[in-house]
Amino acid sequence: MTARSQVGHMTATLPQMLADLETLVRCESPTADLDAVAKSADVVTELGTARLGLRPERITIEGRTHLRWRLGDAPSRVLLLGHHDTVWPIGSLGRHPFVVENGVVRGPGCFDMKAGLVMAFHAVAALSDPSGVTVLVTGDEETGLPTSRWLVEEEASGCAAALVLEASADGAALKTARKGVSLYGVEAHGRAAHAGLEPERGVNATVELAHQVIAVGALADTGRGTSVTPTVLTSGTTTNTVPEAGRFAVDVRVRDAAEQARVDRAMRALRPVSGGARLEISGGPNRPPLEHMASAELFARAVTLADRLGLATPVGAAVGGASDGNLTAGVGTPTLDGLGAVGGGAHADDEHVVVAELPGRTALLTALTDDLLADPPPRGRAYQLAGSVRPLEGDPS
Repeated sequence: MTARSQVGHMTATLPQMLADLETLVRCESPTADLDAVAKSADVVTELGTARLGLRPERITIEGRTHLRWRLGDAPSRVLLLGHHDTVWPIGSLGRHPFVVENGVVRGPGCFDMKAGLVMAFHAVAALSDPSGVTVLVTGDEETGLPTSRWLVEEEASGCAAALVLEASADGAALKTARKGVSLYGVEAHGRAAHAGLEPERGVNATVELAHQVIAVGALADTGRGTSVTPTVLTSGTTTNTVPEAGRFAVDVRVRDAAEQARVDRAMRALRPVSGGARLEISGGPNRPPLEHMASAELFARAVTLADRLGLATPVGAAVGGASDGNLTAGVGTPTLDGLGAVGGGAHADDEHVVVAELPGRTALLTALTDDLLADPPPRGRAYQLAGSVRPLEGDPS
């Protein structure tokens, strides 16, 4: 099949792609509902098996269901990566039904990222020889991969490239860089006392937290793209008691490993300001950054292949949200993200997919996978950070 005929093939396949997308969207799969995710895994299994001619391995960890297709007898060389869980609770279809109208698909999870799964299955099915391709579909990405992180990293470690089917950035851009994420908890321990009778006998945890919130916020560096954001804060028990304990969470986003390490050192160097107070710092780096160097060669290939396919020249974008691509880049595997659907409204009422973009994007995915199988890139340098990277549960996306 010639390059340009791949687009024609995908255009002819578009009705089936839309039918497959409807099947996936109509099976609601909020991450926290393990039964719903297991049912979704059944649906993804049947759809993927129909397109690829092979049933996946079903990997269930702590009740969370993940799927892996390893195609052919050759060692895995190209990893296609996505997830089938969504942020949408059961019943969302009643408010946001699946519809295709005016060239747009709507429905919960269509953009993030069930269209990406459909694209992956159809792209691999179009390969003349898919041997060496692995398709990994996780079921807990929206809560930070608490059970599948090791699976993503292990699978990526054996591959020459990882292609992530998360949805595109604004303007159909491929995601060539993602910020790394660190998540912390700062706990202050003081001493309780009656707020009216003898407040001087207490050590006020709320006051201590106020000092620490200011200190933590000052660690941000806008010039380097580093945000350090105190978020949820709780302290005390009753209005007439000097708070004995309190806690706040911290969300950190960084462009590079050096900044992630700097903030980590500074967080661990925090010291109490109030006499008699004690601090506990928990958490740490959660996902390493996907830096431009990890995606540069794959993006260049995508540009060349898009030209051969007669498609618009892809553009790249650096984004603040994290994905599986942070993890694959973190183990040294060249990674290109945002290869999924074009549209918008992820996690929002206006979530949608642009129908006309599906054939070309899927043809590009086929061409890129085929090119990587024939000529795999050299693996990059693994990401390193002093201390361990902590897979904390939460939503760093």
